[in-house]
Amino acid sequence: MKKSILLLLTSFLMISCNQVSNEHQQNQPLSQFIDSTDMTNNFYDNTPTYDLQVMDLTVDGEIANPGKVDFSNLPKRSVIVKETLLDSAGGDKFTGAFRYDGYSLFDILEKRIIHKVNAEEFNSIIDLFIEIENDKGEKVVFSWGEIYYPNNLHKILIASSVSRIVPSKTKDLWKLPVSSKVVASGDLITERNISNPVKITVRSFPKSFTTTKGMSPMFADRIILYKGKDQINEIKTLPESIQTETFNTIFYGRGKGIHSTTPFRGIMLKDLLSGYYPLTRENIQSGIMCITGMDGYRCALTYSEIFNRNDQQEFLLIKTAPGEDGGLFRMFAASDFFSDRAIKSVSGIHLGY
Repeated sequence: MKKSILLLLTSFLMISCNQVSNEHQQNQPLSQFIDSTDMTNNFYDNTPTYDLQVMDLTVDGEIANPGKVDFSNLPKRSVIVKETLLDSAGGDKFTGAFRYDGYSLFDILEKRIIHKVNAEEFNSIIDLFIEIENDKGEKVVFSWGEIYYPNNLHKILIASSVSRIVPSKTKDLWKLPVSSKVVASGDLITERNISNPVKITVRSFPKSFTTTKGMSPMFADRIILYKGKDQINEIKTLPESIQTETFNTIFYGRGKGIHSTTPFRGIMLKDLLSGYYPLTRENIQSGIMCITGMDGYRCALTYSEIFNRNDQQEFLLIKTAPGEDGGLFRMFAASDFFSDRAIKSVSGIHLGY
């Protein structure tokens, strides 16, 4: 009798294993707890999670140790996203709400040794950015600051699984992706969420600037605005038509620690630049700019980082008192934990290169 029971149990387990294997082959839900009756306070585990096909991914560019990414050594992260794309009429189209699990760019690039081509001129990492290319040749860009400086880390993933976030009343079942994708959870319009990423290239902003360390006093009486190589305008004062904002902050540097707790008051950088840098799919995906100070200190910023946020952690441009050291204009990044990208004496804004 015992042998018969044991044989039955063995047969049942073999059938179950075969069923699970077949389900994975047919892209069925992963085996996990599904809180379909809202037993917990977690809104994001109520539906099945589906595997995404992940392609080989390599890292190259201005690093000393290029090569293939070993996902097996990386922790899994999760983000929640309301995906929305531009439509042909110039508006936007909502395509679904999802939880993505995968590997953050922070972790993927953490142990890559930076080898900047412009290190002798400017050794800081804040003018770095990365290009991510997929199997179709599409490219999207992210600044180094977006990856390593935010108050909220691990918000940009290479997704390996997905779960719908289904409205409790309408029960909308949004179309699921089937392959891995870049997921930028801080973006409002999610055009940077391209499928099948295969290559990451680390680059520094490809323009040379004269650098003078320790310049003091430092003052720039205007900002010169460039589009590519062409000068298109200069800014000597902030437009009165743009609303002034006040951001309370704990201003903390990576090297010197606490600087101040004094609020910053200025205008949003995106409001000043919107007339020069239009909202297009190409700009959202690969738009890049560089903000430079009088001393050659600079940082790279992406178009999406300035114009396409969903967290309202904006960049401010601040006008200081006349003659103030570090003036006339300063930039403040409300999104950042550290103060490194708070450029003093802003003298140039380079839209593209």
